[in-house]
Amino acid sequence: MASVQNAPQEPTAQQLSELKEKYTLAGQSQVFTFYDSLSSAEKAALYQQLSQFDPTYINTIAAKALAPPQAQDAAPSLEPLPDSARASIMDSAPADIDRWYSQGLDLIAANKVAVVLMAGGQGTRLGSSEPKGCFDIGLPSAKSLFQIQAERIRKVEQLAAKKAGTGAGVTVPWYVMTSGPTRGPTERFFKEHNYFGLKPENVFIFEQGVLPCISNDGKILLESKAKVAVAPDGNGGLYNALVEAKVLDDMKRRGIEHIHAYCVDNCLVKVADPVFIGFSASADVDIATKVVRKRNATESVGLIVSKNGRPDVVEYSEIDPQIAAEEDPQQPGVLKFRAANIVNHYYSFRFLESIPTWVKTLPHHVARKKIPYADLESGETIKPAKPNGIKLEQFVFDVFPKLELSKFACLEVRREDEFSPLKNARGTGEDDPDTSKHDIMAQGKRWLQAAGATVVSEDPNAGVEVSPLLSYGGEGLESVTGKTITAPTLLE
Repeated sequence: MASVQNAPQEPTAQQLSELKEKYTLAGQSQVFTFYDSLSSAEKAALYQQLSQFDPTYINTIAAKALAPPQAQDAAPSLEPLPDSARASIMDSAPADIDRWYSQGLDLIAANKVAVVLMAGGQGTRLGSSEPKGCFDIGLPSAKSLFQIQAERIRKVEQLAAKKAGTGAGVTVPWYVMTSGPTRGPTERFFKEHNYFGLKPENVFIFEQGVLPCISNDGKILLESKAKVAVAPDGNGGLYNALVEAKVLDDMKRRGIEHIHAYCVDNCLVKVADPVFIGFSASADVDIATKVVRKRNATESVGLIVSKNGRPDVVEYSEIDPQIAAEEDPQQPGVLKFRAANIVNHYYSFRFLESIPTWVKTLPHHVARKKIPYADLESGETIKPAKPNGIKLEQFVFDVFPKLELSKFACLEVRREDEFSPLKNARGTGEDDPDTSKHDIMAQGKRWLQAAGATVVSEDPNAGVEVSPLLSYGGEGLESVTGKTITAPTLLE
């Protein structure tokens, strides 16, 4: 019965007239072209969809995105972040890393740390119709990305509880942001797998917003007679969604002070990494970001920099090739601009609480796309052969320049330990399921060798999958010391 009660109701004449007036005043009355010919259920659904948007605001952001303010004549001043705002795992004193790790575990044990996962992507490019997090990269355990990440949360909770001597009672809540198409399948996948051993009340699945697709002449497009064409609002939609979905309210109720946010497609991500939490908390910053060292001057990655004295991300295409190739005067052979953005961030809760004061000021970016649309004469849906409109999206890093450099920090980590994104179909040879699998197995092999085991194999590339429930970051493997292990294998 519940579904009948929750079905949207057809609006009253008064409600319809008020909404029509809003869209007419904004020059967007075409969205009602077929309204009178729709069934009652379709009228209700279209009314509900159109009520979610403010057409005047849509006009404003579309106009801004299509005609961004002209850049000043002077080129922006780009510098690497100052030393005061950055550290590297590669050259930090072991005592500092141990201190950050210890402080991070203490904060986790005090239930002050939460994790936000951006998991809106579908596995389309991987040849899968499932959400990306459901994907099995081919490990011996056949674990999905979601499962690997959930087990890392369970392990870090155990490590924190053990250090604090609290027995049980450590919780790192996991806030999973999906898109419209991935929400249902994600919820089902978590239920079917019993939340991978986490308590359901500590897994909060929510949805990012959508924005209407706009034609090249600024009109909101209908996808069909009864539906507006929409697209997710980009990973920068995270900020608005944290407020709208009441995630911040839940964090506040739990007393959360430190948040780790990352993307689902990185199989090596250290979820709720105590070192990163401790580093960020001890620096008392509002945002921190992890970076890996750019492979070479031409690798096409966004870089974390100081731009006109503020933290920012510049795209590879925005940097002059000569500048991109410059070396660090202090470290010959190392690039001066090397901090590659991997969308792996820390936020203070006090900063996220301020979202409502600035979220409307973030820029929107234009993605030109082929968008199926309803012909306003015939009502038939047309699939265009070339881009006929735009999708508007925001990026998570658009907020960085709002901070003073003193409130921002950057931690460089080893790529082979922390970054292996899954972007491409199997067989591509780069950022695909095979490279993801290889990177996890190679890490496991390094851990075992560091713990004093001998790993033998016929294939020199064969590695070992170490379950996150056994080891979070290579710790706790004393039982393999002096043993010979034949790869490939799985240690559970």
